[in-house]
Amino acid sequence: MGWTTGAATGFIMCSSAGVGAASQLRGFSFGKGGRSSCWGGTACGPSCGGCERGIVAAAMTTKTGIALLYDEVSENAYDIRLKLTKEVLTIQKQDVVCVSGSDHSANHRTVTLHRQPVGGLGLSIKGGAEHKVPVVISKIFKNQAAEQTGMLFIGDAIIQVNGINVESATHEEVVHLLRNAGDEVTITVQYLREAPSFLKLPLGSPGPSSDHSSGTSSPLFDSGLHLNGNSTNTAPSSPSSPIANEPKYEKRWLDALSVPLSMARISRYKTGTDKLRSNAFEVLALDGVSTGILQFYTAQESADWLRAMSTNISDLTLQNMKMANKCCSPSDQVIHMGWVNERLEGTDSSQLYKFKFLALKGSSFYIFSTPPVSTLDWVRAEKIYNLCEVLFKIHKMKNHILKHIFQLWLADDCWLQANLYLGIHQDFDLEDQRPYCFSVMVGHGKSHYFNVELGSELAVWEKSFQRAIFLEVQRTGSKTYMCSWQGDTLCFTVDFALGFTCFDSKTKNVLWRFKFSQLKGSSDDGKTRVKLLFQNIDTKQIETKELEFQDLTAVLHCIHSFIAAKVASVDPVFIDSQSIARKYMYSN
Repeated sequence: MGWTTGAATGFIMCSSAGVGAASQLRGFSFGKGGRSSCWGGTACGPSCGGCERGIVAAAMTTKTGIALLYDEVSENAYDIRLKLTKEVLTIQKQDVVCVSGSDHSANHRTVTLHRQPVGGLGLSIKGGAEHKVPVVISKIFKNQAAEQTGMLFIGDAIIQVNGINVESATHEEVVHLLRNAGDEVTITVQYLREAPSFLKLPLGSPGPSSDHSSGTSSPLFDSGLHLNGNSTNTAPSSPSSPIANEPKYEKRWLDALSVPLSMARISRYKTGTDKLRSNAFEVLALDGVSTGILQFYTAQESADWLRAMSTNISDLTLQNMKMANKCCSPSDQVIHMGWVNERLEGTDSSQLYKFKFLALKGSSFYIFSTPPVSTLDWVRAEKIYNLCEVLFKIHKMKNHILKHIFQLWLADDCWLQANLYLGIHQDFDLEDQRPYCFSVMVGHGKSHYFNVELGSELAVWEKSFQRAIFLEVQRTGSKTYMCSWQGDTLCFTVDFALGFTCFDSKTKNVLWRFKFSQLKGSSDDGKTRVKLLFQNIDTKQIETKELEFQDLTAVLHCIHSFIAAKVASVDPVFIDSQSIARKYMYSN
């Protein structure tokens, strides 16, 4: 039998030496202490200012700004405006609307232009059928013919020129028609709400060069100097101006899509992959409605919008939790819940990650495919685990392990040194690991690997798991497991007050009992057997107790949870100072 220290879970207990005063504990800290902390235990009462059942609300954000809507199929981006309120994200698109006069269809407008000796038609165009985009008006010059009509706008797609349909025409063909259409040019246009943003760049914006002197033009660059034509009139043409009885039009931002933020989720990655979108993300509502890919001009803009939306989603989730908790007993409260991405097992899957909804409620850790919206939904979770039997780990860098060993003064002048893995531990062989990852190890050596979008979310999950586990340990008080050794059926109990007890399952006779402070080390075979090393108080000798469990991992996680809760009950500020997610977030 091969025995290793902590083979099953990485759980290690070992003796300490050279430390003998409580005052030395305070100086042995890996983080800044002195912060107020509340674990919501028996000391947490109605007057507690540290938590609202462990939940702190962030201020909701309202925000308005310009962005792009990116089409991954056509690889085009369209101008949009975003309006963020406390509960809804609204996407607006520009359109031309009739604001007065007879309501001719704003979809198709027919406008007569009078070519001027200086400035010509007063507009520039881009696009063409050869590039699978329509010809659109990309520039309208101030105080010239096109502007004077009051009926033409940047983004209008040209449908006809003097009755000739040009929807399938190339850029050069439309330029030729406009140049040679005479002094009076009648064009029919339709505003293109989803015109690629590059079609509406101002004249002179970066783009493919064009040789104006040769009379040629580029469909992706403004063709404005070619539209004057050769006027046969020596006198200036009368200006193009709107007729009194004709309708008036304006370009306005109109609501195109509203996405409720309650239980919504955000993804910065291409669906199911580790490929991070550049300055872009997607918001999906609870009912699956998507904003599409929202793209921003700078990384700072993207980060600001991501934080703002995440803040509002988190606050709405908090409100939902409070509503749910009104229907739950004090021992069955929701501590935290939210969306994550779970890495799927197996390398042959085309979907590397999938959205999951996690919840910490009462004594259990839940994994859902969709959020629970009713009381009955809680029993329909994909997975349910007892909180005492799970182990939360934060992951940072591949093949790097950072373990925080801390020492704590306990009763009977004994020191307990526990490796609680309140640090970064990576033992997954991942080719493209995302940032802000954590895993939850469960029974029988299995685990779930998750990712969140922001470092602040990772810190919340770390704190919430700690608090949920500590509360469950305090509520439960003790956990008993069936075990065996040398053919005898035994019971092993972990008790928050008493420590460890082993007794005969039939006679109930206690075989041995030790306090938490007497546990000096452990090792296991990674399967079913574990050796626990206790120090006898009287003889100071180490006594080895060997036991065999059906689910060794669950037992070791339980021991870990009870010891961590014991540490928190003695010094919660110290536990709070060990937040690796917070340090990881700040370092990034």
